[in-house]
Amino acid sequence: MAFLVAPLSGAGAQAPVAHFSLGEQCLACHNGMTSSQGEDLSIGMDWSATMMANSSRDPYWQAAVRREALDHPESAAAIEAECARCHMPMMSLEAEARGEPVELFANLPSAATSPDADAVAAMHRGLAADGVSCSVCHRIEPEGLGSEESFVGHFEIDLGSAAGPHTTYGPFDVDEGLVEIMRSATSHVPQRGEHVRSSELCASCHTLLTHTLGEGGAVLGELPEQVPYLEWLHSDFAASQSCQSCHMPQVEGEVPISSVLGEPREGVARHAFRGGNFFVLRMLGRYRDELAVTAPTHAFEAAARRTLDHLAEASARLEVQRLDRRGGVLEAELRIEALTGHKLPTAYPSRRAWLHVALRDTGGNVLWQSGAVRPDGSIAGNDNDVDPDRFEPHRRVVEQEEDVQIYEAILADPAGRLTTGLLTALSYAKDNRLLPSGFDKHTAEERIAVHGGARDDADFVGGGDRIVYRIEVGEATGPLRFEARLLYQPIGYRWAENLAPYADLALEAERFLRYYREMSAESTAVLAEVVAKVP
Repeated sequence: MAFLVAPLSGAGAQAPVAHFSLGEQCLACHNGMTSSQGEDLSIGMDWSATMMANSSRDPYWQAAVRREALDHPESAAAIEAECARCHMPMMSLEAEARGEPVELFANLPSAATSPDADAVAAMHRGLAADGVSCSVCHRIEPEGLGSEESFVGHFEIDLGSAAGPHTTYGPFDVDEGLVEIMRSATSHVPQRGEHVRSSELCASCHTLLTHTLGEGGAVLGELPEQVPYLEWLHSDFAASQSCQSCHMPQVEGEVPISSVLGEPREGVARHAFRGGNFFVLRMLGRYRDELAVTAPTHAFEAAARRTLDHLAEASARLEVQRLDRRGGVLEAELRIEALTGHKLPTAYPSRRAWLHVALRDTGGNVLWQSGAVRPDGSIAGNDNDVDPDRFEPHRRVVEQEEDVQIYEAILADPAGRLTTGLLTALSYAKDNRLLPSGFDKHTAEERIAVHGGARDDADFVGGGDRIVYRIEVGEATGPLRFEARLLYQPIGYRWAENLAPYADLALEAERFLRYYREMSAESTAVLAEVVAKVP
């Protein structure tokens, strides 16, 4: 049978049958697996402390949606419905199936419970809290995936009868006896579907095209808010690696996918969903009570560490290709090699990477530096962190300490004013995020185009960038130490601080801004670093 969500205390009504199962039903069998070396391979434990499982609890997402609803009140209901589609997919689809409005804020896991909430409201709350759960991804039909019609969360799920049976796709053939056991216990009928290993499955939610809204909710245009799938399609990786091959690494050897009668399988994928948001993972663990988080704090710390390790291993490499010291000037040429199958950074435009370069004397004292990160998360010398109406241009040469090379997306509204409002933005004033190998910026379609000075930089190409640092060293005696680090933040300072005007208007904005300011010193990761001696 389909999972029954218990009624709220005092509601008194029998809970209705939902069209979806909560993850805890699946985890009864898909936890407790170990490898031959004793490694815990529990699918449920991996998933429970991911951004996927906690998509509805993400405090930054909550604050961002509230900001959009306040900016565009006449479109608030449509904004809630569209944002819930990917962050609360089971609640969204359940409400649509019942002909009910999709209410995002009323169904936040941390939202206050209405004393007159009925059994259906309780069911919606439970489905919303489960985020992107097992019976979303594994029930998506293969038809139409990768098409324009499937983007922005428009995947297809055959809801059928709430009581089932529900076709549930996985990458393996399943013995008929095991099929019957799963059907009788859960109403799910497992079926092999290779599409669950395809990038096109991920693309349905991770290709987000937002509408630019004007006065009265008028649609003025469309912004490619995040399009990693389209970036991947335009790279060498499309012919060799899927999203899952990096973000859901396979276990070596044969292991079971179930602790109950599980058969050893080759090619089992970890459900850790390695991404780039170590910062919010730690936020979820630290403020778990306030956000109604269920996974333990240590699980989020482990997930954050896995994320940081993956970022350090698989994002980029730095190389000093040339060091010349002549006439009191040091000229250093840096090469950044991008290792990702999409832009770096990609997806939500709050993310940024930048170069922190320092020159030290024999005693370790800093003689010159560009791009140092401050404890509040801002970057020294970054115009945009000081003034929301300015930004750092793409640079080919850096000569002054107050100049910084930042790889980022900067949004602009229809009048050309800078903004961090997704539904206010119409275009990119700058997009010099590092390109994946094989990406040709001259043939790229507009939705994945390079914008700003990087477009005409011959050294900014698919696979990386080359930049020169020209530093006045005068009579400094050597040997000197040249250091370069590629740093990264999932949420840039300006994107967080632009929520400050909303903090007095909405709990979600106040709460996230408080979290950010308390944790900003932990907002930065090192993607790559290199050191060279200067005679």
